[in-house]
Amino acid sequence: MEEILSSDTAWRQLSQMFLAIFFFHSSEYVLAIIFHGKFNVPLSSLLISKQYVMAMGCCILEYLFEFALFPQLKEHWWISNIGLIMVVIGEIIRKVAIITAGRAFTHLIKIYHEDHHELVTYGIYGLVRHPGYCGFFIWATASQIMLCNPFCTLAFMLVTWRFFSTRIPYEEFFLRQFFGSQYEEYSSRVPSGVPFIK
Repeated sequence: MEEILSSDTAWRQLSQMFLAIFFFHSSEYVLAIIFHGKFNVPLSSLLISKQYVMAMGCCILEYLFEFALFPQLKEHWWISNIGLIMVVIGEIIRKVAIITAGRAFTHLIKIYHEDHHELVTYGIYGLVRHPGYCGFFIWATASQIMLCNPFCTLAFMLVTWRFFSTRIPYEEFFLRQFFGSQYEEYSSRVPSGVPFIK
């Protein structure tokens, strides 16, 4: 363990991971407060669940296990750097989505239409219908590429895809209720932003 912690490779990759996690969640919370007010934002807006903590624990365990047994696996800097670039891209896509949507962006799916709730179809929403989900899908998968974690890369990709494959249809059911033909037309011409989800 001491050898792992004293390694420049492990220090850099794990530091990048922890910084990415910290920035992602703290910025989500700050933006939620900016758009919805401090008293309307529960701690759940940090988006940290038991499953999420378990997933992050598994990725750290995979990293430490592979580093101890196959340290050369973590030395593929071009892979790690591609992951880092993708983490930044995923973060930018998600934060641009939040800023563009403003008050219309919430962490919980709205099942009742509110007066201020508008259908956002401009900016990044003109390119993909769910840029927040697209950004998170990229960010989560890329975080594991950055660590050169082959098993968690595949697992994170599959788990986040499966989550969005049920969440997107559920959310869009209500969007169709709220916005009717306007949403139908929008969804027919703009892709979801998550691979293989119509």
